[in-house]
Amino acid sequence: MTDTRDALVRAGARLTELGLSPGSSGNLSIRVGSTMVMSPTGVSLGALDAEQLSVLDLNTGHLLDGPSPSKEFPLHRALYARSGGSGAVVHLHSPYAAAWSCTIRHDKTSAIPPLTPYFVMKVGRTPLIDYAAPGDRGQAEALQALPVIFEAALLQNHGPIVAKGSLDAAIDAAIEIEEVCKLLILLGTHPVRHLTEEEAAHLADKYDVPWGSS
Repeated sequence: MTDTRDALVRAGARLTELGLSPGSSGNLSIRVGSTMVMSPTGVSLGALDAEQLSVLDLNTGHLLDGPSPSKEFPLHRALYARSGGSGAVVHLHSPYAAAWSCTIRHDKTSAIPPLTPYFVMKVGRTPLIDYAAPGDRGQAEALQALPVIFEAALLQNHGPIVAKGSLDAAIDAAIEIEEVCKLLILLGTHPVRHLTEEEAAHLADKYDVPWGSS
Protein backbone atom coordinates (compact mmCIF):
# COMPACT_ATOMS: atom_id res chain seq x y z
CA MET A 1 0.00 0.00 0.00
CA THR A 2 3.07 2.25 0.12
CA ASP A 3 2.77 3.15 -3.56
CA THR A 4 -0.88 4.10 -3.06
CA ARG A 5 -0.05 6.36 -0.14
CA ASP A 6 2.79 8.03 -2.02
CA ALA A 7 0.55 8.57 -5.04
CA LEU A 8 -2.02 10.40 -2.90
CA VAL A 9 0.68 12.62 -1.41
CA ARG A 10 2.03 13.50 -4.87
CA ALA A 11 -1.46 14.16 -6.20
CA GLY A 12 -2.30 16.46 -3.31
CA ALA A 13 0.89 18.44 -3.87
CA ARG A 14 0.19 18.76 -7.59
CA LEU A 15 -3.38 19.98 -7.11
CA THR A 16 -2.25 22.49 -4.50
CA GLU A 17 0.50 23.82 -6.78
CA LEU A 18 -2.12 24.29 -9.51
CA GLY A 19 -4.25 26.37 -7.15
CA LEU A 20 -7.14 23.90 -7.26
CA SER A 21 -7.21 23.07 -3.55
CA PRO A 22 -7.39 26.28 -1.48
CA GLY A 23 -6.81 26.01 2.26
CA SER A 24 -7.67 22.57 3.60
CA SER A 25 -10.39 22.00 1.00
CA GLY A 26 -10.74 19.00 -1.28
CA ASN A 27 -10.20 15.29 -0.74
CA LEU A 28 -8.76 12.33 -2.62
CA SER A 29 -9.06 8.58 -2.39
CA ILE A 30 -7.83 5.43 -4.08
CA ARG A 31 -9.64 2.10 -4.03
CA VAL A 32 -7.52 -0.83 -2.81
CA GLY A 33 -9.55 -4.03 -2.94
CA SER A 34 -12.45 -3.66 -0.52
CA THR A 35 -10.91 -0.60 1.15
CA MET A 36 -10.16 2.97 0.21
CA VAL A 37 -7.18 5.06 1.24
CA MET A 38 -8.26 8.67 1.71
CA SER A 39 -7.02 12.11 2.70
CA PRO A 40 -7.90 12.89 6.34
CA THR A 41 -10.10 15.68 7.58
CA GLY A 42 -8.70 19.16 8.15
CA VAL A 43 -5.42 18.62 6.30
CA SER A 44 -4.37 20.60 3.26
CA LEU A 45 -3.87 18.41 0.20
CA GLY A 46 -0.45 20.03 -0.08
CA ALA A 47 0.53 18.77 3.37
CA LEU A 48 -0.51 15.11 3.18
CA ASP A 49 1.67 12.62 5.05
CA ALA A 50 1.90 9.11 3.62
CA GLU A 51 1.85 7.72 7.17
CA GLN A 52 -1.19 9.74 8.20
CA LEU A 53 -3.88 8.74 5.72
CA SER A 54 -7.29 7.26 6.46
CA VAL A 55 -8.14 3.68 5.48
CA LEU A 56 -11.84 2.80 5.35
CA ASP A 57 -13.84 -0.33 4.65
CA LEU A 58 -15.73 0.37 1.43
CA ASN A 59 -18.68 -1.82 2.37
CA THR A 60 -19.35 -0.38 5.82
CA GLY A 61 -17.57 2.98 5.79
CA HIS A 62 -15.84 2.06 9.05
CA LEU A 63 -12.40 3.53 9.71
CA LEU A 64 -9.81 0.74 9.72
CA ASP A 65 -6.62 2.72 10.20
CA GLY A 66 -5.28 6.24 10.49
CA PRO A 67 -6.87 9.59 11.40
CA SER A 68 -10.50 10.57 10.83
CA PRO A 69 -11.27 10.78 7.11
CA SER A 70 -12.66 13.76 5.25
CA LYS A 71 -16.34 14.29 6.06
CA GLU A 72 -16.99 13.71 2.34
CA PHE A 73 -16.14 10.02 2.54
CA PRO A 74 -19.80 9.02 1.86
CA LEU A 75 -19.55 10.64 -1.60
CA HIS A 76 -16.43 8.63 -2.37
CA ARG A 77 -18.10 5.40 -1.24
CA ALA A 78 -21.14 6.21 -3.37
CA LEU A 79 -19.05 6.66 -6.50
CA TYR A 80 -17.12 3.43 -5.92
CA ALA A 81 -20.39 1.61 -5.34
CA ARG A 82 -21.73 2.85 -8.68
CA SER A 83 -18.83 1.42 -10.69
CA GLY A 84 -16.47 -1.45 -10.16
CA GLY A 85 -14.12 0.24 -12.63
CA SER A 86 -13.56 3.35 -10.53
CA GLY A 87 -10.13 3.27 -8.96
CA ALA A 88 -9.85 6.81 -7.61
CA VAL A 89 -12.01 9.77 -6.62
CA VAL A 90 -11.05 13.46 -6.63
CA HIS A 91 -13.22 16.15 -5.05
CA LEU A 92 -12.11 19.79 -5.25
CA HIS A 93 -13.30 23.30 -4.44
CA SER A 94 -11.46 24.62 -7.49
CA PRO A 95 -12.45 28.28 -8.01
CA TYR A 96 -14.08 28.32 -11.45
CA ALA A 97 -15.88 25.00 -11.07
CA ALA A 98 -17.13 26.02 -7.63
CA ALA A 99 -18.29 29.35 -9.09
CA TRP A 100 -20.12 27.60 -11.94
CA SER A 101 -21.82 25.30 -9.43
CA CYS A 102 -23.39 28.39 -7.85
CA THR A 103 -25.07 29.57 -11.06
CA ILE A 104 -28.58 28.54 -12.06
CA ARG A 105 -27.94 28.01 -15.76
CA HIS A 106 -27.90 24.25 -15.57
CA ASP A 107 -29.30 21.36 -17.50
CA LYS A 108 -29.37 18.66 -14.81
CA THR A 109 -28.34 15.98 -17.32
CA SER A 110 -25.03 17.80 -17.56
CA ALA A 111 -24.42 20.90 -15.46
CA ILE A 112 -21.62 21.75 -17.87
CA PRO A 113 -22.46 22.07 -21.58
CA PRO A 114 -20.26 20.60 -24.36
CA LEU A 115 -18.24 23.77 -24.82
CA THR A 116 -14.96 22.13 -25.88
CA PRO A 117 -14.08 18.75 -27.33
CA TYR A 118 -11.62 18.17 -24.48
CA PHE A 119 -14.34 18.42 -21.86
CA VAL A 120 -16.39 15.79 -23.65
CA MET A 121 -13.35 13.57 -24.32
CA LYS A 122 -11.94 13.63 -20.79
CA VAL A 123 -15.02 14.10 -18.62
CA GLY A 124 -18.34 13.54 -20.35
CA ARG A 125 -21.77 14.01 -18.83
CA THR A 126 -21.54 15.90 -15.54
CA PRO A 127 -24.89 15.97 -13.74
CA LEU A 128 -25.79 18.54 -11.12
CA ILE A 129 -26.31 17.18 -7.61
CA ASP A 130 -28.70 19.29 -5.55
CA TYR A 131 -27.20 21.25 -2.67
CA ALA A 132 -26.64 19.61 0.69
CA ALA A 133 -24.39 20.45 3.60
CA PRO A 134 -20.87 18.98 3.31
CA GLY A 135 -20.80 15.41 4.54
CA ASP A 136 -24.56 14.94 4.14
CA ARG A 137 -25.23 11.23 3.62
CA GLY A 138 -28.46 11.96 1.80
CA GLN A 139 -26.51 13.70 -0.94
CA ALA A 140 -24.29 10.65 -1.31
CA GLU A 141 -27.37 8.45 -1.56
CA ALA A 142 -28.84 10.74 -4.24
CA LEU A 143 -25.61 10.62 -6.19
CA GLN A 144 -25.45 6.84 -6.00
CA ALA A 145 -29.08 6.50 -7.13
CA LEU A 146 -28.86 8.67 -10.26
CA PRO A 147 -30.18 6.56 -13.16
CA VAL A 148 -27.68 7.80 -15.77
CA ILE A 149 -24.07 6.72 -16.23
CA PHE A 150 -21.50 9.38 -15.33
CA GLU A 151 -17.93 9.69 -14.07
CA ALA A 152 -18.10 13.27 -12.79
CA ALA A 153 -20.68 15.45 -11.10
CA LEU A 154 -21.00 19.04 -9.97
CA LEU A 155 -22.18 19.51 -6.39
CA GLN A 156 -24.41 22.57 -6.27
CA ASN A 157 -22.83 25.57 -4.49
CA HIS A 158 -19.82 23.38 -3.73
CA GLY A 159 -17.60 22.01 -6.52
CA PRO A 160 -16.71 19.04 -8.72
CA ILE A 161 -16.23 15.38 -7.88
CA VAL A 162 -14.73 12.85 -10.31
CA ALA A 163 -14.33 9.06 -10.31
CA LYS A 164 -12.03 7.44 -12.85
CA GLY A 165 -10.10 4.24 -13.30
CA SER A 166 -6.87 5.79 -12.04
CA LEU A 167 -5.86 8.74 -9.89
CA ASP A 168 -4.07 10.40 -12.82
CA ALA A 169 -7.19 10.13 -14.99
CA ALA A 170 -9.37 11.56 -12.22
CA ILE A 171 -6.99 14.49 -11.75
CA ASP A 172 -6.90 15.17 -15.50
CA ALA A 173 -10.70 15.19 -15.60
CA ALA A 174 -10.90 17.53 -12.58
CA ILE A 175 -8.46 19.90 -14.26
CA GLU A 176 -10.51 19.81 -17.46
CA ILE A 177 -13.68 20.63 -15.50
CA GLU A 178 -11.93 23.65 -14.00
CA GLU A 179 -10.75 24.81 -17.43
CA VAL A 180 -14.15 24.53 -19.12
CA CYS A 181 -15.86 26.29 -16.20
CA LYS A 182 -13.26 29.07 -16.45
CA LEU A 183 -14.13 29.50 -20.13
CA LEU A 184 -17.85 29.54 -19.38
CA ILE A 185 -17.43 32.27 -16.79
CA LEU A 186 -15.07 34.31 -18.98
CA LEU A 187 -17.55 34.12 -21.85
CA GLY A 188 -20.29 35.48 -19.62
CA THR A 189 -23.27 36.63 -21.65
CA HIS A 190 -21.50 36.51 -25.03
CA PRO A 191 -23.17 34.35 -27.67
CA VAL A 192 -21.53 30.93 -27.46
CA ARG A 193 -21.30 28.02 -29.84
CA HIS A 194 -21.48 24.68 -28.04
CA LEU A 195 -20.66 21.44 -29.77
CA THR A 196 -23.72 20.01 -31.46
CA GLU A 197 -25.23 16.86 -29.99
CA GLU A 198 -23.87 14.95 -32.99
CA GLU A 199 -20.35 16.33 -32.46
CA ALA A 200 -20.44 15.58 -28.74
CA ALA A 201 -21.87 12.09 -29.28
CA HIS A 202 -19.13 11.29 -31.81
CA LEU A 203 -16.40 12.23 -29.32
CA ALA A 204 -18.11 10.44 -26.45
CA ASP A 205 -18.31 7.26 -28.50
CA LYS A 206 -14.71 7.53 -29.68
CA TYR A 207 -13.30 8.14 -26.21
CA ASP A 208 -15.76 5.92 -24.33
CA VAL A 209 -17.19 8.56 -22.03
CA PRO A 210 -20.87 8.96 -21.05
CA TRP A 211 -22.89 11.67 -22.78
CA GLY A 212 -26.47 12.43 -23.74
CA SER A 213 -29.64 11.87 -21.75
CA SER A 214 -29.51 8.09 -21.18
